[in-house]
Order: sequence, then structure tokens, then C-alpha cells
Amino acid sequence: MTQTPIDSLDIFISATLGKKAKHPVVLDVRNLTSIADAFVICSGSSNRQVTAIAEHIQRELKTQKIHPLSVDGIKDGHWVLLDYGHIIIHVFYDPIRSFYDLEGLWSDAKRVGIESLAAFTDSDSADDDIEEYIIE
Repeated sequence: MTQTPIDSLDIFISATLGKKAKHPVVLDVRNLTSIADAFVICSGSSNRQVTAIAEHIQRELKTQKIHPLSVDGIKDGHWVLLDYGHIIIHVFYDPIRSFYDLEGLWSDAKRVGIESLAAFTDSDSADDDIEEYIIE
């Protein structure tokens, strides 16, 4: 069976955690919006770190032949948005993340357990459903 983007969240999470992104959160927004299946939200302690995290994510995903549809904010390093279609990655500078509070804005979204997804690396398990990773 072909792997869908929501089944391959672990690839995006691994890329995000590669440069010590702080406080990563994954929100399952499939039932709340048509713009994406999941938001990956993380932050850095400086605008330089935010830019480094975003650039690292792009490099890592490029090795998997995954390219963003668009990238916004990478030069400023305050809020970088990496749009991969079904997965949208937000990399914030800490104070900007607190100000916009996407986790609060999308409080109806189910949080996805990152520890479980990090262990979910077997590509033959694409039949598994994301619901087993959701934190209730």
C-alpha cells in the first residue's frame, strides 16, 4: 500500500528534531481544516537558530525527495512556515510562538505523541492508522 503523508509523519518529526528544536508539538488537524493533515510546531531560542532549524528540515527532507510547496519567513527567523502540502511545519522564535499561540488557536486538534512516532519507522507499517499515536 502507498504511504500517505500523514502515515509518514515520523520523517517530518525526525527532520524537525535534528537541530535541537525546542518544545515540538504535532497537531492532527484533519478534521478541522482542509489546508493540511498535520501541523508540526517547534521553536528556537534565537532567530539564527530558527533559520538553522528550518534550513536543516529542508535539507533532511530533500534527501528523502520531499520538497516544500512554499517557504516563508526564513530570512527573518521569527516564524518560518514550511508548507509540504499535507504537513505544515512552523518554526518559531520563542517569544513569537508565545504571542501567536497556535497550540491555543488549534486547541480542538488532537495532539500526536512524538515519542510513538519516532519509534514508528517501519515503512511497511503504512497500514497502521495515526489514531494509535494520538494523545487523548
